[in-house]
Amino acid sequence: MVKVAVVGASGYAGAQLCRIISRHEKLELTGLFVSENSLDKGKKISELYGELNGVCDKVLQPLTGAKDIIDIADAVFLATDHKVSHDIAPTLVDAGVAVFDLSGAFRISNTDVFEKAYGFAHEHKDLLKKAVYALAEYVDVKALQNTKMISLPGCYPTASQLALKPLIENGLLDLNYRPSINAVSGVSGAGRKAKLTNSFCEVSLNAYGVFTHRHQPEIAEHLGTEVIFTPHLGDFKRGIHATINAKLKDGVTPEQVAKAYSYYDNKPLVRVKKGMPKLQDVQYLPFCDIGYAMKDNYIVICSCIDNLLKGASAQAVQVLNLYYGFDETQGLI
Repeated sequence: MVKVAVVGASGYAGAQLCRIISRHEKLELTGLFVSENSLDKGKKISELYGELNGVCDKVLQPLTGAKDIIDIADAVFLATDHKVSHDIAPTLVDAGVAVFDLSGAFRISNTDVFEKAYGFAHEHKDLLKKAVYALAEYVDVKALQNTKMISLPGCYPTASQLALKPLIENGLLDLNYRPSINAVSGVSGAGRKAKLTNSFCEVSLNAYGVFTHRHQPEIAEHLGTEVIFTPHLGDFKRGIHATINAKLKDGVTPEQVAKAYSYYDNKPLVRVKKGMPKLQDVQYLPFCDIGYAMKDNYIVICSCIDNLLKGASAQAVQVLNLYYGFDETQGLI
């Protein structure tokens, strides 16, 4: 059994991790941590999330330092603020703990771009070079298994990259025209902490972070091409629906596009559909559903995920499964 801990366990992604780990036959959940000043410390996780009652009743402990984790865990999920992950990850890695980081602290390799996106300077450049960015369907498993610092993609980047990578890697897109990604997320993507902007009484479908969102440089770096990324906030709880417009190279056929997407035929958590997927098809599930349509050298791709599962906790466990050589879907299906 692999002993695992979750930091930031009281958040939405943290709670999803608790549920998945509790039903995973090869993982033992040894600790749930929140910040020292959290109002949730000392409470059972099931007091915050009633669906965990009898499934996971562990107490949320205040994290006093990395030693709290090192003493009890082989691996840790950091479902934390970017700066918290940035500060604590090096000590954990040095102690031999496998770090699965759900924050953005190690996603962008260019530290100047990182500082502009996240608002603070990256102080751990050596660890940043060793970090493996783990989009599950594309990660180099050998490289993954040879590191202790695993950086997990953001939710928008997961939906966007899974839609575009087959086309880019097969040279089917005319990249003189930037792919345009318009993606709508449920309000759970903003986190559990109450804010006026994510109150259901205030939420109205709107674009935000236009040309400034921190996920744009992440998407561009790991696709290897610039994109236009426009996120939107939707008045629903969970899920991401991304609609992507791109230009195909002259002469690209439907058969070539279908062959490119056949890459996912042996990827159990990506489903390529006839027609366009719906958000309800993936909510509360660990899948990414993809559909597309072509006309006049253009392609429109729709990609749907649950932002808390395939966009966060489920992908984190999927990558852990790959890391330890478990069945990729263990605990997820």
